[in-house]
Amino acid sequence: MIKIEFEEPHQERCKCCGNTSTRLTRFVYRDGDAYAVYYVAFTEGHEDRVAYALVGLGEWGEGGEPEDRTAFAVNIWDDNGSWAVTVTDRADSPWGHVTFLGNVLDREDALRHPWIKEVFHITDHIVAEDRQVVEFFA
Repeated sequence: MIKIEFEEPHQERCKCCGNTSTRLTRFVYRDGDAYAVYYVAFTEGHEDRVAYALVGLGEWGEGGEPEDRTAFAVNIWDDNGSWAVTVTDRADSPWGHVTFLGNVLDREDALRHPWIKEVFHITDHIVAEDRQVVEFFA
């Protein structure tokens, strides 16, 4: 069973349109142990209503370093009432430069990675439990 710890959102003005951009940082625990961290970013009023996420899995305990983790870039959107999630390349992600969550894999490598099912399990929880993400699409 996983549990998400919700930090306060960080909001700023979008440089391209002036609308509100939101960035979220979330800590994920499985059976009480640190399991994953994810970031999400989205902007109100953008034509593409997409939440851009980066999910980092690996060693989060004491002594865990970024090189002990792997990160997966995903896009989440509402596809006519159903949630859609796709894995993207590092270059297509606003989080592609982030190193703290681990090495960001490109799409093909991510889809072959043994942790990809865990990534989709976490995104299932994001669209069900992360109030800011759900409200963005409401």
